[in-house]
Amino acid sequence: MAKNQCIAGIYLDEKYKVRRRPEVEHEQAVAIYDLLEDNHFEPAGGFEGPYSVHMRIEENRIYMDVRGDDDSENLTTIPVPLSPFRRIVKDYFMICESYYDAIKKASASQIETIDMARRGLHNEGSEQLRELLAEKVTVDENTARRLFTLICVLHIRG
Repeated sequence: MAKNQCIAGIYLDEKYKVRRRPEVEHEQAVAIYDLLEDNHFEPAGGFEGPYSVHMRIEENRIYMDVRGDDDSENLTTIPVPLSPFRRIVKDYFMICESYYDAIKKASASQIETIDMARRGLHNEGSEQLRELLAEKVTVDENTARRLFTLICVLHIRG
């Protein structure tokens, strides 16, 4: 894998900026931090990275505007339909709510069980994302996981 085939900057559309639970804000911050620390992102078309990626939701799709790392020229836009994620994201939000509540009052084994279910849904969503991106951009497993987290955050519109 080429070292420069990576995301150097990631930006979420602020059009739908809403106040979120502190736990969600934390997950978003961790996903962005981890993504920028280590990722593989190689869009089809032979572009030279690193890249700046701007994510937005329009008309039931996520659009990833891929720009050079100087953030000026849009190299390509990668559309991803949201409908395949509808069930996973809904289930993921429900299990996350249970997890956040469990942390406050449940036993360690109950928290672990909920967390395993949460991670399972997250893995399912990130694998589905990799499949939908397969012909448009090559991403590794961890990059797909972090991008899926950001897609979930963009779903929250208040």
